[in-house]
Amino acid sequence: MAVTLSTDSGRVFCKGITTDSPLARMHRNEVTVNPFLPGRLAPRLLWSIEMDGWLLLGFEHIPGRHADLSPGTADLPAVADVVDEIGRTAPPPASIAHRVMSAQWARAMEVETNLPPPGDADPWSLANADLLATWAARAPARMEGRRLIHSDLNPANILVSDTARVVDWAWWKTGAAWVDPAFLVIRLVAEGHDPGSAEEWARRFDGFAAASPDTLTAFSASVLRLWERKFAATPATNAARTWARYRVA
Repeated sequence: MAVTLSTDSGRVFCKGITTDSPLARMHRNEVTVNPFLPGRLAPRLLWSIEMDGWLLLGFEHIPGRHADLSPGTADLPAVADVVDEIGRTAPPPASIAHRVMSAQWARAMEVETNLPPPGDADPWSLANADLLATWAARAPARMEGRRLIHSDLNPANILVSDTARVVDWAWWKTGAAWVDPAFLVIRLVAEGHDPGSAEEWARRFDGFAAASPDTLTAFSASVLRLWERKFAATPATNAARTWARYRVA
């Protein structure tokens, strides 16, 4: 469930899930990370309640609309500011939560690169399956780091008013500083940017600018392999393919 509550003390955004759902861990991830997120970056978690088989989270209700990432939009500077803010924010210590991007990606790649591509994959992906698998297998080792990563910076998770703030921290992890900007490259391509201009925009972030070409190529191939199996023919997967073709060329 996801609702806005009108209360005597103001509006609250409430999201909830049954505790026996395998996705309940997403809500627990948000409970863990929220105390470490500055208010200028993300809405505050006001309360969490677990009872009668439900886990409910109540967040500060913030105004805004989903970010427009299309070329030339006025939202891009605010989006850049909030990505910078993520880069300046320390993650929860490993003693509280150990969510390592490189380890999670390595497990996923070990499975993915030992499978044939899905039968409904794009013809280009099928024709280049071995090349993509070779590049994808190199990605996890390049993702190591101790920076906070949101890992799902799509337009629906960035709310813009006078500034931008980021919601839905269910998949936060720790890893290399270039990872979130690299995910944004795919989202920019999905919104109409060509891969070269999307990369140029992302180079304003020091972590992305410092990433080697091989690192970005490996990452682009790994995302395509994962997303083409899980989310075939979506705009995001099509954009991931466009970027991977650009990189491996």
